[in-house]
Amino acid sequence: MLDKTKKSKIIAKFRTHAGDTGSPEVQVAILSAEIDELIEHLKLHRKDHSSRRGLLRKVGERRRLLRFLQRENAQSFEKLVKALNLKAAKQFAELDKADEIVDDIVEEA
Repeated sequence: MLDKTKKSKIIAKFRTHAGDTGSPEVQVAILSAEIDELIEHLKLHRKDHSSRRGLLRKVGERRRLLRFLQRENAQSFEKLVKALNLKAAKQFAELDKADEIVDDIVEEA
């Protein structure tokens, strides 16, 4: 469980405007921090199945929010995924490399 100071720092970092506490970006960032804490907890307590269930629930909620954000605001989605270093960031990195290669080829021609 995140304490108030960690949560307020996350909100301050990912908010889209002043007073923002519930945008998808903020919710995903908070869920990611909670997921990281639960993963560390489960490394120590392997048989804690109720926490494992909570982890799966949070992962599913984050996935739904990310899907919504990708559909509604692709630029914000890409920025958030890169900032949080999520799995989808690797796809954008590969796309960026491919774009650079194509640009180099076009410049040479």
